[in-house]
Amino acid sequence: MRFPSSVRDERTAAVLGSALGITFTVCFVTGVVSHLVQDSAGWFHLPARPAGLYHWTQGLHIATGLASIPLLLAKLWAVIPKLFEWPPFSSVAHFVERLALVPLVGGALLLLFTGLANINIWRPWGFSFRSGHYAAAWIAIGGLIVHVGAKWSTTRRAMRRGARIVSVGDAPSGGLDRRSFLFTIFGVSGLVTLFTAGQTYAPLRKLALLAPRRPDVGPQGFPVNRLASSVGLEHVDVAAYRLLIDGPGVARPLALHYADLRAMPQHSARIPITCVEGWSTTQTWTGVRVRDLLALAGARPEASATVHALHRGRLRSAPLSADHAHDRDALLALDVNGEPLHADHGFPLRLVGHNRPGVHQTKWVGRLEVH
Repeated sequence: MRFPSSVRDERTAAVLGSALGITFTVCFVTGVVSHLVQDSAGWFHLPARPAGLYHWTQGLHIATGLASIPLLLAKLWAVIPKLFEWPPFSSVAHFVERLALVPLVGGALLLLFTGLANINIWRPWGFSFRSGHYAAAWIAIGGLIVHVGAKWSTTRRAMRRGARIVSVGDAPSGGLDRRSFLFTIFGVSGLVTLFTAGQTYAPLRKLALLAPRRPDVGPQGFPVNRLASSVGLEHVDVAAYRLLIDGPGVARPLALHYADLRAMPQHSARIPITCVEGWSTTQTWTGVRVRDLLALAGARPEASATVHALHRGRLRSAPLSADHAHDRDALLALDVNGEPLHADHGFPLRLVGHNRPGVHQTKWVGRLEVH
């Protein structure tokens, strides 16, 4: 099988592989952080400060994932003749190197496909996205580590100035040279990132031409993933509403009316909602500090809590560590940007706080269970 090209050589493969190693490593590390934060592993949580930490790590995760797509396709194109070599391996070490390509290439393709589909809210597969994506990440990074070890000396030699470059395939004259090819690929990767990063980073918002979600479109001027109609809470009876504050960590269980919450001291803070699907939006939220409610119920200074929504079913509860619960900007918000919450944003009450994934910024709060 012939694959004629003038740019299929070791240096092209080395440059693209090095770039992919960087983007995949950053994407993997930030993805693991995001997964652990969402799964609330008992030994791990992001602190509430510095504010904006999760906003930046999740934005970086999405940006490096998208940047990897053209890089991976170009890398596969550059080395495809090697995949059809015969015999397929020449030694035990070569066999291990070739075998590692299966989890590396397969895991990478699965990661980028599911990630791209997920940020577009399209999930045609029959498995849990988070579990499948997380498992594929570990498979791919394992293959990457083996591949880097096997190719380290080859890559160093190919990257040296003046090194003799070995062609991977046939090299006819004409067409793009290596520099033009790499410039094109890195340019495409950069433009994909630039034209989508605005869904996370406000200064680039006007350039978000390829972003699947605009952070300034939706009820009250910003998006939602889960509508009130999906959980039957389009119309909450304010007269009947009570916020329950109870659990083993309180001395005085409380049942507060909506009017009681309105009468308490209000605090405002600029807090981002950062969604795992890639978009982020920062708004001004106003409501009652969680730590004031805990103090009113006689909770211990080190108390943590679980926040429960009014509806039943999945995504009903979220943990609130002591660090987050006592942060000065952790709120049970009644208003956003000076207006009462829209039903889709969690009326009558929504938890907001720094360094929490959007799925943990619980809407339609009905109970604060204190531990």
